[in-house]
Order: sequence, then C-alpha cells, then structure tokens
Amino acid sequence: MALEKGKIKGAVRTDFILSAEIIAITLGAVAQADFWTQVAVLVGIALLMTVGVYGLVGGIVKLDDLGLWLSRRASGAAQAMGRAILALAPWLMKGLSVAGTAAMFLVGGGIVVHGAPALHHLLEGWAGSLGGVARVLADMGFNATVGVIVGGVVVAAVTLFQRLRGAAHTG
Repeated sequence: MALEKGKIKGAVRTDFILSAEIIAITLGAVAQADFWTQVAVLVGIALLMTVGVYGLVGGIVKLDDLGLWLSRRASGAAQAMGRAILALAPWLMKGLSVAGTAAMFLVGGGIVVHGAPALHHLLEGWAGSLGGVARVLADMGFNATVGVIVGGVVVAAVTLFQRLRGAAHTG
C-alpha cells in the first residue's frame, strides 16, 4: 500500500509539472491575443487535458484491473487476453514513466531555452545551420540538457532547503 501511495504521489507531481509546462507553452502561443481569447484558449486546453489526457491516464492505471477481470472470465480467449494485459501492464507503466520523465526534461528545458534569450541565441548559433532531422535532434538534445541541468539545480536547492529546515527544527 505504501509503495502504491508513493507511486501515486510521484505521478501526481509529474502530472502537475507537465500541466504547468503545457499552460506555459499555451500562454506563450497566445501572448499577443486579447484577454478573452487567452481565457478561452486556456479553458479549452484545461478541459482537453482534464478529460482527454487524464481520462486516458486513468484508463491506463486501471489496465491491471481489466486484465484481472478478463483473466477470471470463463472464455479462453478472454482469459488469455487478461493474462496478456496483466503481463504487459508493468512494462507499459515503466515505459510511460521513462517517457514522462524525458518529456518533462525536454519540455521544461525548451521553456527555459525559449524564455532565456541568451540560451535561445546560443542554440540558434550552434544548430542554426542544420536542417531536417539533424536540427530537430540538436534542438531536443539542447533542450534536454538544459532541462536536466535546471532540474538538477532545483533538486539540489529543494534538498538543501529541506535539510536546513530539518536542522532548524531539530536544533
């Protein structure tokens, strides 16, 4: 039970960060629009994320329940499908965990790069002459690197803050 609570807490934190990143990207895309257009776009994105993305995530989280239910059915095909779902669900969850973490670094790094003119100009100077797939890979690599560096700094700062706060409470 504690392991599941920990996984849920981590998933909620990841979803919160990705949601904040999506909102930041959306605001950047409609920054020049009038106020009511910005509100309408943000409400639309929020609804789409809530119903679409989190509905899909909820379905994925319940895959093991579906697999268990099917594996207990009388039909041989349904039982086989249920066992297959039960066998594949942990692999899917692990893969999604890795993909979600990578997405967080890529998107977060991209937000920082595009929000910091010096980094954006550095990327343009470094990869500006590239085209096609090479340019996409260069952008992704640069964004991921910035995301990992900024993420590491944030983790270090939060860890230091927690340790200092803990020392203040015990001392």
